[in-house]
Amino acid sequence: MKILRFLHPETQIPRWGLLCENETVAEIQNPFRLPCQLSGRNFPLSQLRLLSPTRPTKIVAVGLNYQDHIVEFGHPVPENPIIFIKPSSSVIGPGEPIVLPESAKQVDYEAELAVVIKKRARHVSKEEAPEYVLGYTCFNDVTARDLQKKDGQWTRAKSFDTFSPLGPWIETDLDPGNATIQCYLNGNLKQCSNTRNLLFSAWELVSFISQVMTLFPGDVIATGTPSGVGPLHPGDVVEVKIEGIGILRNEVQKEPCIRS
Repeated sequence: MKILRFLHPETQIPRWGLLCENETVAEIQNPFRLPCQLSGRNFPLSQLRLLSPTRPTKIVAVGLNYQDHIVEFGHPVPENPIIFIKPSSSVIGPGEPIVLPESAKQVDYEAELAVVIKKRARHVSKEEAPEYVLGYTCFNDVTARDLQKKDGQWTRAKSFDTFSPLGPWIETDLDPGNATIQCYLNGNLKQCSNTRNLLFSAWELVSFISQVMTLFPGDVIATGTPSGVGPLHPGDVVEVKIEGIGILRNEVQKEPCIRS
């Protein structure tokens, strides 16, 4: 089941829907208030603007969770998940532009599998974790690499507006432990791996993070990126493709000059 958020051009009110096989969208009530109900209204997908499939209170992202990415950056293998927060203000949906800030000289793409939380989670065990997950989506952990190195910590580098593309929808039926993940830049394959190669699985991450903080419905856990990360430039098109979910596509723009 694919759950999405959309705008209809006649109303411009965000709505929830289920993607149907005939390229139509069946409107539903809030999927976090289960069981969700059909409204009885259907729309052609081609008439809708897709939004980020969730509006999280926070994104809890994980660094250095693929062995090849650890080697790529020359870091030691972590004993526990390395987590950091990305703000909700950084979230954009499919088709929205990634904006390169003037203050950053190198901004990188990072393709990741994202876990979307279904219900309030605190002190959840690894075995219980699947009960707390609504589904999965594509994520691009856009990063100002030069600022990350300069600051010595990751908050500024990860938190600019537009640095958290999510989408195109939430897939509820996916094995998070065996999905091919790829990133294409202007049609060229840059990253390719499988979630089998995660050091800490999706279930382990849900459990670990819930021991630290409360996760709320709609919150996102970004599970980390494989090797092959690289810079973005104005005019680029970056695509995160995950087997069983789909493709998250965003163009890249330069930040417009702001005159005082």
